[in-house]
Amino acid sequence: MWRLFPQKNKYVQEEAEFHFDPAGTIPKHVAIIMDGNGRWAQNRRLPRIAGHQEGMETVKTVTKHASKIGIKVLTLYAFSTENWKRPTEEVNFLMQLPVDFFDKFVPELIKENVKVHVMGYTEFLPAHTQDAVKRAIEQTKNNTGMVLNFALNYGSRAELVTATQAIVKKAQAEGIAAETIDESMIADHLMTGFLPVDLRDPELLIRTSGEERISNFLLWQIAYSELFFTDALWPDFNGELLEMAVASFQNRNRRFGGLNLPVADEHQVTE
Repeated sequence: MWRLFPQKNKYVQEEAEFHFDPAGTIPKHVAIIMDGNGRWAQNRRLPRIAGHQEGMETVKTVTKHASKIGIKVLTLYAFSTENWKRPTEEVNFLMQLPVDFFDKFVPELIKENVKVHVMGYTEFLPAHTQDAVKRAIEQTKNNTGMVLNFALNYGSRAELVTATQAIVKKAQAEGIAAETIDESMIADHLMTGFLPVDLRDPELLIRTSGEERISNFLLWQIAYSELFFTDALWPDFNGELLEMAVASFQNRNRRFGGLNLPVADEHQVTE
């Protein structure tokens, strides 16, 4: 209903550079920094909380579409460890959103065979928020389709500190030598460690609202992710824009630090 209000800066659909191929390579894990709710509301001369409420409707739309096109894991940055600095009224509203969202959306998630997971320092969330999260996880635990993974009270630097502390404790208790600590062990102790190894790292990271920064999100896991930035504010994001991001991914040359040389050039030496 909020879309009936006049906008000061109306979003215009971006022109697609590439076309989405449903039969092409689909990124198994997509992560999204959902940015721009407040600006969306301000453009309509509405309170910021109206933007967050509309943003939850976008989560529903994007979740269904991601599942439809074959994405295996969708990780959404819902609330960072730094977001506690926001006004108390806004934080309280954000803590209520998961309650309203899951109560209304879980039946649809079950129908879509989507499994809910939440990563972050959830023990510091209000009791009613924790209860809503636990119910959603429990109610969808038998689903076998896409994993909808919310990063809630999450910060990547804090995650790395926590992982390091856990590894040190493990090393002290089990007598593990320092030289045996490798990337695999670190990945096992990160908050994405619940996922199968081939799904832990996002292949595609999307950020909305025109900002081009990572904002303390999945710093380890996105080492080789493809990045896609769009000017669309999160409430204006939709399935078509998700396909645009995936289309861009489908046209990237992913080398992981190596070279993809034509056969005739495979013996050439390059600097």
